[in-house]
Amino acid sequence: MATIAEFRLSADDSALGSAFDDVPSLTCEMEQVIAANDLGMWMSGADRSTIEAALEADPSVDDYSEVTGDDDRWLYNIEFGDDVTDLFSMVVEEGGTLLTASATNGLWTVRIRFEDREDASRIYDQMKERNVHADLLRLHELSTDTADEIGLTPEQYEALTAAINHGYFEIPRDASMEELADKLDISHQALSERLRRAYRTLVTTELDIEMEGDEQFLESD
Repeated sequence: MATIAEFRLSADDSALGSAFDDVPSLTCEMEQVIAANDLGMWMSGADRSTIEAALEADPSVDDYSEVTGDDDRWLYNIEFGDDVTDLFSMVVEEGGTLLTASATNGLWTVRIRFEDREDASRIYDQMKERNVHADLLRLHELSTDTADEIGLTPEQYEALTAAINHGYFEIPRDASMEELADKLDISHQALSERLRRAYRTLVTTELDIEMEGDEQFLESD
């Protein structure tokens, strides 16, 4: 059964360690939808020039480009060096799919979906062998009971599990949004809304964020 593992990694041993040393207030969150080989990262905690200077000096970063931003946070496409991409490749080779990643105070919290618990255990052992300091924070199976506990509707759970099973979250994707919608016999727009609402529920639950009344998404279908 699909298993979700949550790890905490030292940035010094993984990615952007130098940037966090240079800018201790830096926060970073992976863009939820990955559409390219580069990783989209929302960055905040300092002004843009300070963040970009830290990215420029960080040896784990090969290249970066700004995508969009506002007054206090910016989205960058970041091309990481071999050490970081090798770490991602190791996860993929063990059948893992990176679901979320965020960092603050020099520590990354990452959530990875595996086909079973043994795959998660192997990744943990391999990280230790690579001298990547990692703590396993949580390990649980993705089930309908789990979905109920975190507030997913049956439709959102169905959309997420179908996306996982058909490789929608893989890099590159094994199925497009249109193909996934066809498999579920719903419209592209309906699937997009279900996934976005499911993402929001997962993120607010895992990060313990309170959602204001009008901002809360409800689904009745």
